Amino acid sequence: MDTLIKISYLVASTLFIFGIKYLASPKTARQGNFLSAIGMLIAIVVTLFDKHVLTFEWIIIGLVVGSVLGAIMAIKVPMTGMPQMVGLLNGFGGGASMLVALSEYYKVHLGTVKNASFNTELTATIALSILIGAVTFTGSLIAFGKLQGIVTGKVVKYPGQHPLNLFLLILVLAGGVYFTINPQLEWVILSVSGISLVLGVLLVLPIGGADMPVAISLLNSYSGLAAASTGFVLQNEQLIVAGALVGASGIILTNIMCKGMNRSLMNVVLGGWESAGSSGPATQTIKGNVKSIEAEELAMLFDAAENIIIVPGYGMAVAQAQHAVRDLFNILESKGKNVRFAIHPVAGRMPGHMNVLLAEAQVPYDKLYAMEDINDDFPNTDIAFVIGANDVVNPAARHDKNSPIYGMPILNVDYAKTVVINKRSLNVGYAGIENELFFYPNALMYFGDAKEAVNKLVHELKNL
Repeated sequence: MDTLIKISYLVASTLFIFGIKYLASPKTARQGNFLSAIGMLIAIVVTLFDKHVLTFEWIIIGLVVGSVLGAIMAIKVPMTGMPQMVGLLNGFGGGASMLVALSEYYKVHLGTVKNASFNTELTATIALSILIGAVTFTGSLIAFGKLQGIVTGKVVKYPGQHPLNLFLLILVLAGGVYFTINPQLEWVILSVSGISLVLGVLLVLPIGGADMPVAISLLNSYSGLAAASTGFVLQNEQLIVAGALVGASGIILTNIMCKGMNRSLMNVVLGGWESAGSSGPATQTIKGNVKSIEAEELAMLFDAAENIIIVPGYGMAVAQAQHAVRDLFNILESKGKNVRFAIHPVAGRMPGHMNVLLAEAQVPYDKLYAMEDINDDFPNTDIAFVIGANDVVNPAARHDKNSPIYGMPILNVDYAKTVVINKRSLNVGYAGIENELFFYPNALMYFGDAKEAVNKLVHELKNL
């Protein structure tokens, strides 16, 4: 039986690894997701049987209830709500790790398991699991609240922010060490739990909406590390492997996101941009003339163009305009235009947000280009069509040393012969700063809700 369990865990781990490998390509991503899900199913069922946690009947009931809930969430939650959902699921993972570690502590502390006793390895991993899990839990809830609009998306500063966070971090680390040496002191581990929960709130609350993609990927990594720590507590190799894979992939993704924003991870963790905020005041005033264009004129411009690059942003996601954009792509291609999509690594509110939305709308994946692969092509582009993106196309990032986004790599849409920006208004983006691009001589503003505006454009193109 023991051999069968180990083989099952080995199969599950192999499925996880191949699942992650297949997720690297859009052609095999669905297959990778399916393989990972099968691996997780095997791991859970084998663990429940091995540890005699539940009977066969309860395992079946759990599978049915969990599958139904997962299906409802997959159907009901819109693609624009995926960042919030990912944030929430990260929190559930962290909270579960914390509760399991506490449960294992009380099993030994209260003597409910015969011949069980504390040792340094067990107490150290319990403390680590509680610390990381608690920070992940409350931090993810705050991230969810910010993305959902329940908590302000602006940077929230409070007196003594950095010294207070550092003090609390030192306090929980010291408490963890003290608990490892004196595991019978119940109040110590409860204090570590409480302070860690508070620390999660205080660490994520100052992070502005512009930095949220980095925060989400970082919390995803934390949830993996918490799971791996809990695996050591339970001495479950499968949980260690799965947690390590999630933790490592989250760190790699976080590093990619930081490079995409030219930010250091420490800068994001310690509070983000001073002026960040979805509705905050502009930090500068740009003077100049703004030229607007209507759908009929714009259709004629597109009809005469040969090379077109579409730049999607969060505004497209909010308006759920991805299907209208796909229709625009189809009609332009049918007219013989070369149409491509430029994706900034931090566009949207979650890593890969734009890629997922466009894939959902059946936009061919080989038409999607990463920033570094397409930026040099903008000077040869007739029209760069920006839909609901702002900060990732703001030229101030290149030259304005006073700008909060100075140094952040951007899409060079202003190098195109004509730039058309679709937005509801001239309001600032998530970084809270005006966009000088709107006032450039080659820029045209196409005002309106993204879905309605693109549909109008498609209609006019069909009439030409």
